[in-house]
Amino acid sequence: MNLKSYLKSRQATIDRALDRYLPKENVKPTTIHKAMRYSLFAGGKRLRPILCLAAAEACGGKIENALPLACAMECIHTYSLVHDDLPSMDNDDFRRGRPTCHKVFGDGIAVLAGDALLTIAFEIVSSAKPTSRYDMSILLRELAVAAGSQKLIAGQVADLEGEGQKIDMAGLRYIHENKTAAILTTSVRLGAMSANANPKRLSAITKFGRALGLAFQVVDDILDVTQTSEKLGKSAGKDVAAQKATYPAIIGLEKSRAEAKRLTKQAHSALSTFGAKGDALHALANYLLEREY
Repeated sequence: MNLKSYLKSRQATIDRALDRYLPKENVKPTTIHKAMRYSLFAGGKRLRPILCLAAAEACGGKIENALPLACAMECIHTYSLVHDDLPSMDNDDFRRGRPTCHKVFGDGIAVLAGDALLTIAFEIVSSAKPTSRYDMSILLRELAVAAGSQKLIAGQVADLEGEGQKIDMAGLRYIHENKTAAILTTSVRLGAMSANANPKRLSAITKFGRALGLAFQVVDDILDVTQTSEKLGKSAGKDVAAQKATYPAIIGLEKSRAEAKRLTKQAHSALSTFGAKGDALHALANYLLEREY
């Protein structure tokens, strides 16, 4: 498959859908809708929603059925970035190559923009089409748990509390499994659910998501110490400066690269049951391992 054109086409599909779901900039109160759109349309790669659509196709589903779920996951991901960048959190001035939401709109509006993006995710999911195995309550619960105090927020809390502390590999894995891998795993699970995947396929997709989510964060940790701010579109070296728990800080650069490859191999293995229908997911796993930003 031509991955470049695949990504471009999927990004365009997702962007059109997000544009439909979000209030326009001229809807009152205009400031909040401008801030939400500023962050959501800041040039993200749309990896989580693309993975959601690819998982749906791997399970024999249709893209249009997965689209609301994919868009909801992107809103949650963007909300987490808006809040992450705040001075009270990671205190970052740049995201995706331009000033962060709070630098443009102020801290208060950035907090509210993040809140609004999180909330609209549930509204978007409510427009999805339930299937015989997965009714609306299951879809909403899946989203809520992933974004909640025992997954995404748990990872963020552990990440904040781990700054300047001596964290072991188990502690580091806990941060990454929750802060990064949970949202990525839920993205592919929701894609599979939109296709009414049977328990065996949902289990395989879940294993894929967990391994890929961890590999993604290991690569992120590596890029923070090997790439420039210009290349990353955000401040490089922030993890080191904040004394954050990262793979390179704990096991070194070479072992981190080996771990990313091991986890990606694990993700590939989880897809064995899908045959050729899993080709897009295989290609995306390789792409995430080899990315440079």
